[in-house]
Formats: sequence, C-alpha cells, structure tokens
Amino acid sequence: MTNKIIIKNKITKFKKKIEVSGDKSLSIRWVLFSSLASGVSKAKNLLMSEDVLAAIEIIKKLGIKVKIRNKICEIYGKGINGYVFRKNLKLNAKNSGTLGRLLLGLLIDSPYPIKIIGDKSLSQRDFKRVSDPLSNFGANFKLSKKKYLPLTIMGSKKLNPINYFEKKGSAQCKSAVIFGGLKTNGTTTIKAKKSRNHTELLCKYLNLPLTVINKKKYDLIKVNKMKKINRLNYNIPSDISSSAFFLVLTALNSNCELLIKNVNVNPSRIGVITILKKMGVKIQFKNQKIYKGEKIADIKIVSPKFLKPINCPPSLNTEAIDEFLLIFLVAAKANGISYFKDLAELNHKESPRLKWGEKILNKIGIKTITTDNSIKIFGNPNINLKNKIIIKNYLKDHRVFMTSIIAALSFGGEWSIHDKDSINTSFPNFLKIINNLRKNA
Repeated sequence: MTNKIIIKNKITKFKKKIEVSGDKSLSIRWVLFSSLASGVSKAKNLLMSEDVLAAIEIIKKLGIKVKIRNKICEIYGKGINGYVFRKNLKLNAKNSGTLGRLLLGLLIDSPYPIKIIGDKSLSQRDFKRVSDPLSNFGANFKLSKKKYLPLTIMGSKKLNPINYFEKKGSAQCKSAVIFGGLKTNGTTTIKAKKSRNHTELLCKYLNLPLTVINKKKYDLIKVNKMKKINRLNYNIPSDISSSAFFLVLTALNSNCELLIKNVNVNPSRIGVITILKKMGVKIQFKNQKIYKGEKIADIKIVSPKFLKPINCPPSLNTEAIDEFLLIFLVAAKANGISYFKDLAELNHKESPRLKWGEKILNKIGIKTITTDNSIKIFGNPNINLKNKIIIKNYLKDHRVFMTSIIAALSFGGEWSIHDKDSINTSFPNFLKIINNLRKNA
C-alpha cells in the first residue's frame, strides 16, 4: 500500500456539520495526571493517536494499569508516589514533545537513571530548555550532543524548590516545571510568558496547590507539593488545532459553510480564530460553556468574499503557534502583503516549520521574503494552479502533511503528498473527515 496521497481536483462548495478528534494537549495531560491520581479515572473521546498511545505505554512501564474498552480509557492510578521505578528503564516519547518534556517533571524523584528516547524528529528538538530548569530542583541529566535525545535523567530524593523565568512562551517548559514543583517541598515560583494554560486549569480543577496571578505580559505561578490527586473523569472536547484545518479550508473556498461541534476554545489557544477574523473571515462561537475549567463551543464559519492581508501582532504568536502553516495559506490568497515576525519558535517544532511554510508558498507561486524569524507573504487572490507539486522529506511532520492537503484542495494543481501515515501522531481520522467534506459537497 502506497504511503502517499494524490490530489488532482479542488474541493467544491459544502455546507456541513463535523466533529473532530479529542484535544491532544488535554489527552496527554489527562493520561499523566490520572497516572498520579488515587483511584480509577475514566476518559471518553480520548485522542487515540500515536502521541497519546505513547503516553499510555509510558505510564504502563511505570507500573500503572490501563484498560481501553468501548471507546473508554480507564487508568488505575496508585497515587502521587505510585510509579514503580526500575533499573535500566527506557521510555519512548516517539514524536511527542509535549509528552517527552512534561514527563521529565514527573521523573525528578526517580531513584534510578531513566533513559528517554524519541523518533528522528523528536531527537532533533531542544530538550536542554527543560533539563536546565529541572536540574535546579536537584535532578541530574545527561543529554546527547548537549541538548538532544536520547537523554538520561537521574532523580533526587532531596529536591529543592526553584525560581524560574520562562521567556519563550513554551507551555511544555512551563508545565514540566509545574510538575517538578508539585513533587517538591517548598514553594516553586514561575514567571512565565503567556502560553497555553491547560496544566494550570487542570491543577485548579483538581484543587492542587497551585496559584496563578495573571499579569499583562506574563503569569506569576506558585506551586507547592501535592499530597493527593483525586480521580479525573473527563469527556475530552475536540481539538482547536485539528479544527483549524477545516476552518482554513472553508476560508479558502467559495460558498462554504461549516459547523464544528464541541471544540475546546481555551483563550490561550484561539489565536488562529483572532487572526482569521482580522483577515475578513466570519466566525462565531455558539453554545458556549465551561467544562472542567476549559471553555467549550461550537464554531460556525462562512466563506468570506475576499481575504485581507495582515500585519500580524507578535502578541498572537503563542496563541497560534501550531496553526501558522495554515495561516500562511490564508495570507497567500489575501489581496495584499502580509507580515509575520518573531516566529523563530516555529523552527523548533516537529520540522523547521517556518522554512516549510516558505517552501509550500513558493511551490504554489507565492513570493516570500523570509528571515530566521519572520516571513513576508505577497498574496494573490487568484491562485489557480495547473502544475504538479511534490511534498516529501519533511521529517513526517503531521502539520506539513495536512496543510499540504488543504492547499491542494483549495488552489488546484496535481499534488503528490508523501508520508500520509504522519497524521497518526495527532489526527488519525483527518482524511476520513476530508472525504466526508468532499462527498456530496
């Protein structure tokens, strides 16, 4: 069976209702929190992707029982000190930076060295940004080639609280330190640039010893040692990052209307919505509610008649960091020049995404001017491709694959997009939903 997809025809107009997979960030965090809980935690709509399954395999290696049946996942937590640490333990985070980095905060009290490995892509991502602050607690790290996986962590039973300034807007680094603080006597203080706050919201819902003071440009977080985590039953809402592919597909095509049900619209995650609105796309939230601290809504979007360019405020970068490849496609069809800056963090993702954004735009005939942390996009509202385009050798970055599908369906041409199994890391039923939108559209 071939591991590529060929697309020769643009999508036609559609009016549909869809529901996408469970939120990946929440799914991984639910697995980790539930592994430390006292009692059985149950989740519905858990994202069954390779990243989440890797998290499940890791907690099983740490002695936690897991059952999956009838689309419900059950985790039999043994309490905050319930992990079984063994000699010569090797844990595989596969492609997941969220899993690999957050996990380290939970291992800082291991009495034995534990080796963390990942796939080719994850092994090219910086782990020193997490090991440096965690080492201040008292844990010891040995990294490959100074900052990459594989790494070995050796915990300590004499952990000290730390003061940490997170400057990059990385929820992964912040969350790893939060987990470390929850395992340490005394008060750990984190001054963090604004980023996703799923970990903080779950801590608040679970009544864990964490407080957050929201400042204009950063959050001040204080963490103390946790004594107990109650079991956590969770109906995982749909993922805004997965939803974004279909929002952009609707925005790039004419006479389309889409309703996406039950999406996590956490304010720290909806930069893509804000940016699309600024570019002239009509988007509404319907049936809004709060569920276990997270804001949930149905999202309705209608195709715009034209798209406006944007000088994107860098203040939106962390809220939209995973959606910029898609946003670049919208800028490609806008009537004018769009500019995005302070995006160096994009090149620390599963692939160097700023470079891949430039490559995809250039392949569809869009002029760009790029630096190490910025891109200027000269939009063309009349893109209508006839040529053949090949997308491959992108470190199996799932977002490069799915963004290329959206471009192919929106701009025409004949696309050959390799490594379609890359979607298994985050969104296994992506192509199923795409085919639903193409059918009887």
